[in-house]
Amino acid sequence: MRLVHQGLAPLLARTSFARHAVVHILVDMADADDWRTAVPNTLTLGRVVAIPFLVGAFYVRAQSKAATQAPAAIFAACAATDWFDGYLARRWEVSSTLGSFLDPVADKLLVCTCLVLLSGALGAIVAVPTAIIVCREVAVSALREWMGARGQSAAVAVGWWGKVKTATQMTALLLLLLARPGEAALLNAGLLLLYVATVLTCTSASGYATAAWPLLRDSA
Repeated sequence: MRLVHQGLAPLLARTSFARHAVVHILVDMADADDWRTAVPNTLTLGRVVAIPFLVGAFYVRAQSKAATQAPAAIFAACAATDWFDGYLARRWEVSSTLGSFLDPVADKLLVCTCLVLLSGALGAIVAVPTAIIVCREVAVSALREWMGARGQSAAVAVGWWGKVKTATQMTALLLLLLARPGEAALLNAGLLLLYVATVLTCTSASGYATAAWPLLRDSA
């Protein structure tokens, strides 16, 4: 028994050392705020990194005519992280300037990429709302930047109407990515939601323009 204890002693010592080292690292990370801030931002960056894989999977499916749902799966995973990173940032109270900048950029890159891909595959029925949505995103982004430079960014902050628009867009794109040739039900449902999202896009943009109009008028 003594020999057993002597053999276990070094292992227990190393285990204890490793445990204390981990605790020491976590304590040094500003009460874990560093890694808690890093997790939502990493998820957001993951959406951007996933875009080339989404594009590749989309064209592989188109060229091979395979019944794969890889593009839809990648998009669904990205959409899930869009909700999850915001939830973690709010839950842990670690919202950062970097995260506030990256999150909408990642969303716009993902949505615009899917719209362009689907426009090429489905033609004008998707290309027309795509043009409207992309123009709106560019215009609203420029308006937010202009208002932010004048200290009025709160006037054009994303509201619940914009969140409804984003959710509708994401659902529409997921349905269109899931739709296979001959599956009219998914295709029609996706197209319907896409046009609803386009209307919401224009409606929410008019709200931002109305909020910014007094400052725009005074600056003319």
